[in-house]
Order: sequence, then C-alpha cells, then structure tokens
Amino acid sequence: MPSKRPEYDDVGVWTREDVELALRDDVPETLCRAVIAISMHESDRRWAEDLCIKLSSHRHFNVRGNAVLGFGHIVRIHGQLDEDVVHPIIAAALHDPDEYVRGQAISAADDTAFFLGWKFHLH
Repeated sequence: MPSKRPEYDDVGVWTREDVELALRDDVPETLCRAVIAISMHESDRRWAEDLCIKLSSHRHFNVRGNAVLGFGHIVRIHGQLDEDVVHPIIAAALHDPDEYVRGQAISAADDTAFFLGWKFHLH
C-alpha cells in the first residue's frame, strides 16, 4: 500500500493588515502561515523581504524556519534579495540549533545559489 502523501495547505492571500494583526498577536501557528503567504504572494518584494528578516529571529523554530524558507520564495518570484542583509541570515540559519530551521536554510541557500549565485558553507 502506498504511503500517504502530505496534504497541500493553501495559505491563501494575506493583506498587510492581516499580517500586522498576526505580528501583534504573536501566535506561532499564524505567523508560520503569514510569512509563507507573504513570501509567495506579495508584489512588494522589499516588504515581503523585511517580514522574513524580522521573523527569521523569532523565538519559535517553525516561524524562523518558514521565514528563512520565504527568502527562497522571494528570490524565485522577484529575482533579487538584499545580499548584505539576507545572506548572513541564511548562513546563520544553516547552523540553527533546530533541524527544521537548518533544513529550510538549505532550501533557501539552494534557491539563492541558483538564482543569484550566492555561495554558502553547508558543513
């Protein structure tokens, strides 16, 4: 019998007001969805990038991991990121104490290497 595949979770489109409320409430499950939605759907690259930067240092590992993963979404959609700010965040996330964050950082490092030519020390 084939193993069950994980279900796709459509995070939907979030407004800036939705995100501001999520930031104020600081509920990790909500922030996890917000940062992915913004990184995938926000037309203002800088605003999406700033949200990922802000949440990349969140106390909850899922929020940090999704924020770092968001950099990969942004670079695939917009083709650019602020290297001076984002590269060190991804580099640090590659050594995060949490395995989930490190895994998301590997994905972001792969995306930025492919689209922007960034290099990271993965070990």
